[in-house]
Amino acid sequence: MSMRIVVVAEHDGTAVRGASLSALAFAQSVAAAAGGDVTWLVLGHQVDSVAQDAARFAPVLVVDSPALENPIAEPFARVISTVVKERGFELVAAASSTFAKDIVPRAAAQLGGAMASDVVRHELVDGRLQLDTPRYAGAVTATVVLQGSPQIVTVRGSAYAAAQPSGETHGVERLELDSAVFNCRGSYEGLKSKQNARPDVTEARVVVSGGRAFKNAEDFEQHVGGLADALGGAAGSSRALVDAGIAPNELQVGQTGKIIAPEVYIALGISGAVQHLAGMKNSRTIVAVNSDPEAPIFDVADYGLVGDVYKITPELIEKLESHAVGLSR
Repeated sequence: MSMRIVVVAEHDGTAVRGASLSALAFAQSVAAAAGGDVTWLVLGHQVDSVAQDAARFAPVLVVDSPALENPIAEPFARVISTVVKERGFELVAAASSTFAKDIVPRAAAQLGGAMASDVVRHELVDGRLQLDTPRYAGAVTATVVLQGSPQIVTVRGSAYAAAQPSGETHGVERLELDSAVFNCRGSYEGLKSKQNARPDVTEARVVVSGGRAFKNAEDFEQHVGGLADALGGAAGSSRALVDAGIAPNELQVGQTGKIIAPEVYIALGISGAVQHLAGMKNSRTIVAVNSDPEAPIFDVADYGLVGDVYKITPELIEKLESHAVGLSR
């Protein structure tokens, strides 16, 4: 079995995101077992620096167009499906991110290919690729075998260590596609986004999350944001605070939010519902602070502290700042 694999690179306009490096690691592992090859697909506008960064890891195909400057799913999906058809790729891999969830299923439908989402493990058995995907908030794992070609997969970033540079600079090929590929029925009207100097929860080594214990946005920012800043980390939230309008949606950790596995996860006032645990239980070290000694979060925590987060968090912040303790982002 030999398989031609393409990995869709998510980026920040300058470099490939860490979640895509995990998708690349998945693809490289499959290629090593099946005897195939792996290529990046970089999409966007004025993405030369991204292509050069990606070339440190694997060969790169680039589609650079003003139509891909803004996050509209339709042209991105059509470009992916067009390139896959023209180049004969048999496996498409991407990070299991918010944007990929909008783009990749569209591309899969256009390709008529079989798709598996949020893959956490794979194995090549008798020439067939078996993929493990969590179900029911991680309570069970389904093992699936996709039929036909191409096969489309999104990969959970926390399940695979990020790929490392190969030690050489690979080639970059720029593709010119028919203008009709970029046609879009939607139009980009603008993006409203809060400026946030903190790292994204999916990229940070340290994540501090808050739960129902916090009654308003000011308290959340002071305690959760303050501790995150003291540690050089990201702020996260349970769904309860997002639903209450206390924390923004992009901070939500859990089954219906971000699935993460940082080096350190600190849960402040989070009880530990199964839906939340599904999003952070694979963190390397889990620290929980909760006033309820019977809270389920303590069942998965490596370190636990029973007490009032309103009293404990300021003390932690003060001690960290006085000792200038922090982890780099």
